[in-house]
Amino acid sequence: MREKDIEMNRNDDSMKLLLSKMQRRLDTIHLGGGEKKIAKQHSKGKLTARERIDTLTDKDSDFFEIGAFAGYEMYKDHGGCPAGGVVAGIGLVKGRQCMIVANDATVKAGAWFPITGKKNLRAQEIAMENRLPIIYLVDSAGVYLPMQDEIFPDKEHFGRMFRNNAKLSSMGIPQIAAIMGSCVAGGAYLPIMSDEALIVEGTGSIFLAGPYLVKAAIGETVDKETLGGATTQSEISGVTDYKMPDDKTCLETIRDLVDKFGRFENAGFDRIEAKPPKADPEELFKHFPEDRAKPYDTYEILNRLVDDSKLTEYKKGYGKTITCAYARIDGWSVGIVANNRKVVKNKKGEMQFGGVIYSDSADKASRFIMNCNQKKIPLVFLHDVTGFMVGKRSEHGGIIKDGAKMVSAVSNSTVPKFSVVLGNSYGAGNYAMCGKAYDPRLIVAWPTAKIAVMGGAQAAKVLTQIQVSSSKSKGEEVDKEKEKELYDKIKNRYDEQTTPYYAAARLWVDAIINPKDTRKFISMGIEAANNAPVEKFNVGVIQT
Repeated sequence: MREKDIEMNRNDDSMKLLLSKMQRRLDTIHLGGGEKKIAKQHSKGKLTARERIDTLTDKDSDFFEIGAFAGYEMYKDHGGCPAGGVVAGIGLVKGRQCMIVANDATVKAGAWFPITGKKNLRAQEIAMENRLPIIYLVDSAGVYLPMQDEIFPDKEHFGRMFRNNAKLSSMGIPQIAAIMGSCVAGGAYLPIMSDEALIVEGTGSIFLAGPYLVKAAIGETVDKETLGGATTQSEISGVTDYKMPDDKTCLETIRDLVDKFGRFENAGFDRIEAKPPKADPEELFKHFPEDRAKPYDTYEILNRLVDDSKLTEYKKGYGKTITCAYARIDGWSVGIVANNRKVVKNKKGEMQFGGVIYSDSADKASRFIMNCNQKKIPLVFLHDVTGFMVGKRSEHGGIIKDGAKMVSAVSNSTVPKFSVVLGNSYGAGNYAMCGKAYDPRLIVAWPTAKIAVMGGAQAAKVLTQIQVSSSKSKGEEVDKEKEKELYDKIKNRYDEQTTPYYAAARLWVDAIINPKDTRKFISMGIEAANNAPVEKFNVGVIQT
């Protein structure tokens, strides 16, 4: 067997091992609070959050989950918070894409941790940007009181969700809420600020203060059902609109309601009949190197992602460390901005490192992004970038201004942007390639992704040098063994913080996906984005 074949098989095996590891972690997360808590939920006649979503969505349809790894390995002192205690994502209901948000009552009774709030706000943001109907399946004890200071009062905390309820309503985006368990305190506003609210008899309840707080506050003794159960809120107060006998009837009624929705005028993104890639997608893993320091042919990846493996490349011979091309993905017209990881020669015959953004590649990408906005073509960014080129020659050549041009173009872009982090996404390269701070409609990572200000080895070298210099300036001696110990400590910390799981836990990315699902993800995202109009693109001063 040739050496190249051996390397490709090694790449394939490496990716499959990473995916197996990811799936094992997801299997645990999908259990929520654990099998005992799930059994307790069933004993009350209730479905779990994931079972509710499965019942609500169309059979054999895909559910794109947002933030499955939210809270991963966080809150260990509080017993953990799998998936942030809430399941969210885009699913088909009666053939229509909807954002679905379901509290997981098996995780601390569905209480809101800080990451729960962030995840709910992200779900609402996606619904707003894409004018997607949003369905809330409510079953929550409210704010997680031991951490109330991190979830209650700030701009991006719990209260922002109700503000978003009102904004969604003013935009004409339908909101349906089903009260399928507890719904207390401030959380009671969410379903009632929605357009319509359903409540399940016997398990659903909604009130501003529960029986214990009512007793403590005004001395009144009242049971949960009388205070805010289904009969009370549907037949006495009129707070809810539909009283449902059980979870399944409730979910089927939501499906009936969604079936009657009108539709928005679409944005008009171009789509034709899809064609599969000519290059075999099953070989995708083989062309992505196990050794992340190795250069590779980015076109081998692109040819397995785009329809008919056809690219119309923009400025092909210029700014070669970024590939810009028009293509189709599942029939949709797209503009692709991808870091080229091969070592290339520029127009002067000088060698340029793959994965680094040089002045010419930044200039090319800026112009391409503006062209896509001019022609109403959604943008797809494929990250494998170590940052902008540094050094005297680059600074003298104006790398800062050229980099600022690219960041400005990404910032002002109004067509939908989708980011996929294949490998590295370091420093300002993350910004220029439309990282989370630059409002991608959706951003996902492959299991090979690394997101940080720089790589672990580079950071460790820099910080070690600084600390050693500081010690020497104080007259302290630092031997080689102590220096290595310091280097290893810093590198290990950085390596842990650059993993895709660390990023996904904090919602820097919406999901970690199987690379073979990249086409499906982009197509689903553009279909959602097609529900919302595209604003006029305005060129900032930095572009002139």
